[in-house]
Amino acid sequence: MVSVLILIAITFFFKRDEFSRLVFIFFAAINIVSLSLERLVFREALRYMRRKGYNLRHAVIAGAGENAELLIRRLEGHPEVGIKIEGVIGVDPAHSGGKVAGIKVIGQCDRIGEVIRERNIDIVFIALPWEEHSMLVTVLKNIGDETVDIKVIPAIFEFMTMRGGVEEFDGLPILNIQNSPLYGWNTIVKRAVDVIVSVAAIALLFPLMILIAALIKLTSPGPVLYRQERMGIGGDTFEMLKFRSMRTDAEKESGAVWARKDDPRRTALGSFLRRTSLDELPQLFNVLKGDMSIVGPRPERPVFIQGFRKDIPKYMLRHTMKAGITGWAQVNGWRGDTDINKRIEHDLYYIENWSLMLDMKILLLTIWKGLINRNAY
Repeated sequence: MVSVLILIAITFFFKRDEFSRLVFIFFAAINIVSLSLERLVFREALRYMRRKGYNLRHAVIAGAGENAELLIRRLEGHPEVGIKIEGVIGVDPAHSGGKVAGIKVIGQCDRIGEVIRERNIDIVFIALPWEEHSMLVTVLKNIGDETVDIKVIPAIFEFMTMRGGVEEFDGLPILNIQNSPLYGWNTIVKRAVDVIVSVAAIALLFPLMILIAALIKLTSPGPVLYRQERMGIGGDTFEMLKFRSMRTDAEKESGAVWARKDDPRRTALGSFLRRTSLDELPQLFNVLKGDMSIVGPRPERPVFIQGFRKDIPKYMLRHTMKAGITGWAQVNGWRGDTDINKRIEHDLYYIENWSLMLDMKILLLTIWKGLINRNAY
C-alpha cells in the first residue's frame, strides 16, 4: 500500500495523467499478491534449508531439568527455526556424562565459556529448575563477555497459566503468571456482540417464550421463572434465570443436588424443556443485563463450587471470564452429569484460546448440535 501511495504521489508531482484509476487498482492488487508470494517462497526456502542442516545457529542449554527437556522437545519439533542444540551444560556434578532428552551433557557451568568458544556457540538458553535457580548468577558470570545471545526460560514458567507471558512497561520486563484474555477492545467487542445477539434472539424468540410461560402456568402451580444463585466472573454471584422445569418444592427434602436422568422432580413440560434446552432461554436477559455472556463457561452453584475447588486444580480459573449460556464444553458433549474434570479442561482451553472467531464457532455448533443433548436432563 505504501508503494501504491508513492506511485500516486509521483504521478501527481510530475503531472502525469495518462494512468487511469484502473491502472492503480491493478498495480495495488499485483503488488500485494507478488509481495506475499515472495515472502512465502523465501520463508519456505529458508525452512527447507534449515531442515537440511543449513543456515543453523548453534546453541547450548544451561540446566538439566524439566524446563530443559521441554525446550529441547520444542526446538526438535520445529527444525525450521534453525537452532541446533550442541549439548547441555550441567550445574550439578551429578549430571556429568548423562543425557537430557537425548542430548548429551557436555560440561559443567564453570566451563561454559570454554564450550562457547570451542563449539562456536551462538545462543545460550538458561533453563534452570526451580531448586537450582540460585545458580543463574554463577552461569552468567562464567559466560562473561562472550558474544552470544542469552535467553532465559524462567523456572516460574511451570506456574504460568491462562495466557501467561512477558510484557514490557517503560523498559521494565514484567512476567504475567496468569492473565484474563478480556481487556481493552476485547472486552468492548465481546460485550457488543453479547448485546446484539441477545437483543436479536429475544426479539426473535419472544413469542416462543410467551408460549412456554403460558404452558408452565397452565400445567403446574408456581412461578414461571426459576431464579438460582450462580457464580460468575471474579467469583461474584448473580441470580440466573430459567423457565421452571421442576416442582416448586424440588429441593425441600434433598437439598442442593444435581439433576439426574429420569429425575422425578421434573414436571411433564419441564422434562421436554430441559431435554431441548428451552428452559435456558430467559438467560438471554441475564446476558442483556451483563451478568452473563452468550458464550463462556457454564455458571455453577456456589454450594457445589466449594467442593470442586478443593478437588479440581485450577477450577476457579474458569471464573476469569463471564459465565455463558453455551460454551466449548457444552458443544463437545460435556454438559449435565458428565465428567467435571473434562468440563474444566474444555473451559480452560476456551479461555486460553479465546477469540471472536471461536465464539462464532461455538454459537454455530450450539445451533447445529448443542440444543438437544442426551445429558440434558
